[in-house]
Amino acid sequence: MAQQEEAGEKVVATNRKARHEYAVLDSVEAGLVLTGTEVKSLRQGNANIAEGFARITKGEVWLEGMHVSPYEQGSYANVDPLRIRKLLLHKKEIRRLIARSQEPGITLIPLKVYFKKSTAKVQLGICKGKRAYDRRQDIARREIERDLKRTYAR
Repeated sequence: MAQQEEAGEKVVATNRKARHEYAVLDSVEAGLVLTGTEVKSLRQGNANIAEGFARITKGEVWLEGMHVSPYEQGSYANVDPLRIRKLLLHKKEIRRLIARSQEPGITLIPLKVYFKKSTAKVQLGICKGKRAYDRRQDIARREIERDLKRTYAR
């Protein structure tokens, strides 16, 4: 799923399920602390963030549940694919995330992992879970928009 989105930005993985199950209120860009073999594996597009989430512990933000497949030529240098990874943010951003995440129903979900220039980044979404009727409304709205596009395309 590696594709060019903007100049200098290579998307490695996106979390399409997150936009379906959560309403994204805001997002923030964070750096990822990775080992060398993890970076090589990410450059090959071997990552999955569908089950990922972020947790704030002792003033630091940690990404859990992100799977980075072991690098094939990595041998002993490979690390656990599901290890907890630290996110790099400014203190001001962390304080804002702490305040937002303490609101009821708010969670921090990774939306996409990408390389910006040569640095691995993750777009972290401040999300609120959708109810079943919210999802049905979204589907109905998409169908209406699709029908309108079809009628105007003729």
